[in-house]
Amino acid sequence: MCDKGFSGAATEAAAAELGHVLIRPAREDEPRPAVTVFPSWLRQRIEAIIWTLKNQLGLERHAARTTEGLWARTCQRILALNTAIWHNWLIDAPVKRSLIAYDH
Repeated sequence: MCDKGFSGAATEAAAAELGHVLIRPAREDEPRPAVTVFPSWLRQRIEAIIWTLKNQLGLERHAARTTEGLWARTCQRILALNTAIWHNWLIDAPVKRSLIAYDH
């Protein structure tokens, strides 16, 4: 799944070479598909998770020097986010995906 900024024959061909199918919203200059393949609630959830990773968990300030280091730091942030969500479920917090209580 990606943003409509990934539209274009070259991008879709490159993804197809890797065995991927891009699912994205239609651009304004494209005809609307008969079937909605990109539900808006899913996009909102993805963007909320990305915002949390970038801002609250500092993914934009990762300081990695290698691809492996970036991968390790990304996995650490995703694990921390999932741990916080799991903990919020255990304590029956009113908002499960909120990390505000853990900010310093």
